[in-house]
Amino acid sequence: MVQLRDDIINHVVTWAEVHRDSKYLVRKLLPLGPWKGIVALTRGGLVPATIIAREMEIRVVDTLCITSYDEQVQGSVSILKVPEQAATENGQGWLLIDDLVDTGTTAKAAREVIPEAHFATVYAKPKGLPFVDTYAHDVEQEVWVFFPWDTEPQYVRPLADPGADSAADPVADPVADPAADPATKGEA
Repeated sequence: MVQLRDDIINHVVTWAEVHRDSKYLVRKLLPLGPWKGIVALTRGGLVPATIIAREMEIRVVDTLCITSYDEQVQGSVSILKVPEQAATENGQGWLLIDDLVDTGTTAKAAREVIPEAHFATVYAKPKGLPFVDTYAHDVEQEVWVFFPWDTEPQYVRPLADPGADSAADPVADPVADPAADPATKGEA
């Protein structure tokens, strides 16, 4: 298991936000068409590509499968699958969709496969902006975006529940509960 980084700010995006922001991206893309089809940059681009395909009435959807991350650690780029029709056409008339452009490493590899595709992302960080044609929202470089397909909701007992284990609660407030504050060793 990879240790999550502590030098970045975490931001959780909900399903509703991804849907809303993908539709906002559609509004920017509609006047730029028509499009032959969509290439989703996997895996993050799959959900936005589905929403965009529906909203734009695009029925031809393919994937460009590239890996470059292991959790929050950037690794080497590996192309696992190429969208044959779009690649044959150098991407001309195709939309390339991803959830987020970060450093641009994956985007650069995608551009090499389908260089003339119109690359659109829902979210974009400053280092990746030179690789993107259209995006919906800026994200600061030091922010790590957790997408709903990378997280899961879980039940948490109410704080007032007498059966709740505050030691297991990651947001337990040691100021409100002096017994839980290791600095005072439980002294009130």
